[in-house]
Amino acid sequence: MPWAVKSVPRINGWNGNGHWWTTALEESSVLEAREDEYGGMVVDADRLPPDMAAFARSLAVSLSYWKSVGKKGVWLKLPLDRSEYIPLAVKEGFRYHHAEESYLMLTYWIPDEPCLLPANASHQVGVGVFVINDQMEVLVVQEKYSTSTLLIDAWKLPTGFIHASEEIFTGAVREVKEETGIDSEFVELIAFRHAHNVAFQKSDLFFICILRPLSSVIKIDEVEIQAAKWMPLAEFIKQPFIQDDHMFRKIADICMQRLRKRYCGLTAHHVVSRFDGGTSTLYHNVAEPEREDASREL
Repeated sequence: MPWAVKSVPRINGWNGNGHWWTTALEESSVLEAREDEYGGMVVDADRLPPDMAAFARSLAVSLSYWKSVGKKGVWLKLPLDRSEYIPLAVKEGFRYHHAEESYLMLTYWIPDEPCLLPANASHQVGVGVFVINDQMEVLVVQEKYSTSTLLIDAWKLPTGFIHASEEIFTGAVREVKEETGIDSEFVELIAFRHAHNVAFQKSDLFFICILRPLSSVIKIDEVEIQAAKWMPLAEFIKQPFIQDDHMFRKIADICMQRLRKRYCGLTAHHVVSRFDGGTSTLYHNVAEPEREDASREL
């Protein structure tokens, strides 16, 4: 498939959300791209010019053309095997937006006005998990590699990061299984912490979940975990790193209040939005029937 387009494009029907500019090899060619819903251009990473000289030429022509027809932002995704194009794009005025394992995304704002392109993702998302059995024991671990001296020899909850496109409750179950070999099911989300400048100046959302164990035999992940065991909940809470830290102590107190049925957490409910037809997960608690009846009388 040819890689470039005429400097004056004609519409070639795309999938309904935009269009691809039609192709032809010419010295002054516009990069193949589609329009986004905000008046910007998204360059097709699979149809980039085959060499640096052709890319540099097409990029300059493209920016000039898109400016002449009133386009705004430009999104340029450069795969790892096209990393030599990065300095050429930066020289034209592109800026880094974000990077993944296999590509770098760069952006360019055409109008002479404040840039309205959305910023890169601002948060990472993690989970901490109370897995509590019928004997009021909590599943705890000791990590092989601790970043805090306060946690040396301490027993802590299983924790981990949520993967891309992974539900919070699914990630909690997965982390418990990976670290300890215990099967479990999600019960409730009981709290979350919001902190800033945690990793590479990113903010952090840390969700505290309660899970119900479906098995009891522990098999640790020997790469990350030093040891794991079932520990009486009262003994877990008495540890100095919990008692001496306001946040940890508060989390433990919330868990105890939930077990005593003096606190209600959030359960996961799948909902469909009429705006895009997509399914999302809404976390909320369910009002008691008596409360619902009382509200109707007000």
